[in-house]
Amino acid sequence: MNTDTQPLYDLAPLVPLMLLGLVIALGPLAWVWARHRRRSPLRRLQALTLLTLFLTFDLVLFGAFTRLTDSGLGCPDWPGCYGSASPVGAHAEIATAQAALPTGPVTHGKAWVEMLHRYLALGVGVLISVLTLSAWVQHGRARHGAAQPPPISPWWPTATLLWVCLQGAFGALTVTMKLFPAIVTLHLAGGLVLLALLCVQAVRHAQAHGPLRPQDPPAQGAQGRLPVELAPALRRGLAATGLLLAMQLLAGGWVSTNYAVLACTTFPTCQGSWWPAMDFAQGFAIWRPLGLRQDGSHIDFAGLTAIHYTHRLLAYATLPALGLLAWRLHHHRRLPAQARWLAILGLLQLATGLSSVVLGWPLLAAVMHTGGAAALVLVWTWAWVASRAQPSPPALCPPANAPRMSA
Repeated sequence: MNTDTQPLYDLAPLVPLMLLGLVIALGPLAWVWARHRRRSPLRRLQALTLLTLFLTFDLVLFGAFTRLTDSGLGCPDWPGCYGSASPVGAHAEIATAQAALPTGPVTHGKAWVEMLHRYLALGVGVLISVLTLSAWVQHGRARHGAAQPPPISPWWPTATLLWVCLQGAFGALTVTMKLFPAIVTLHLAGGLVLLALLCVQAVRHAQAHGPLRPQDPPAQGAQGRLPVELAPALRRGLAATGLLLAMQLLAGGWVSTNYAVLACTTFPTCQGSWWPAMDFAQGFAIWRPLGLRQDGSHIDFAGLTAIHYTHRLLAYATLPALGLLAWRLHHHRRLPAQARWLAILGLLQLATGLSSVVLGWPLLAAVMHTGGAAALVLVWTWAWVASRAQPSPPALCPPANAPRMSA
């Protein structure tokens, strides 16, 4: 079957896929229940939040693997594969497409990678749905005095559920719009926002009840802790670093989705120059097909170079900012774990970024670079939620009955 004649949307396998997502989610749900069945409902909710966060991180990594192995169009329709719930049912169609073009975009291997990514996304969606339902049930019981209220508003998991639905829509557009760079970049950024939303909930649970530990008593567990107070200047530095990190992540996503990593294959120079030939108008024309300009002609190499070098220039600012923030947090003995992880992940990003450039974009380094970016989002969110600005000291006023000095 020719991929050009295959409908982009074929909802025939939608029900089997939804059932499969439910089956996939049953494993993590059963594990949480078996491991924490003697704990309170809030502690089970905390455990499910942490596990969902972990699996969502895995989903982001697998999404990077899918993109980097050129498997994003392994199945040319959505939500299934040639109208089937798995590549098994589409064996003949995939074989025909692979025979016509052995290197892809449609091959048996790439179809399986793409569908496994969708299966994992469905499972994560079901887990977030369960989180939302559990939070509202606990909130309702607390309103009637039958349970302890959850440490975070149930609107947080509700917003997370709405966001994962939006992510699903962007995942569909990624396929149907043939890896349109703006859509793929937004899909990647949406995955990082999803991680941040889940991280906020996980940190709030830990603040209220303490971290989950096997040795904690089943009924109560460890005590929570208040947010760490940061000096206003340090808190502003944390916010500024977060803004810089967000810009760098968007630029990195734009490099990856435009396949501009190898526009520069040397470091610290690019193409033998500190300022190579670049066309920023081409590189940052947002709404255009992959590899093409808005008029349909092919993008020049100077456009790809502009994309790559912008990411590199932002890295020159972001990495020192992360290092300075980590040093200041360590120096002032605030958030030591977060400070340590910021430093480690900054070095990891430097190493994997350089490896991608000078070693010809090896798959392991590229996936680790995306994983390091996702981990930085988690650590920054952890630091932000686990801290608050130090309140200003009250102004000293003389008592009302104090004698006044005469002029």
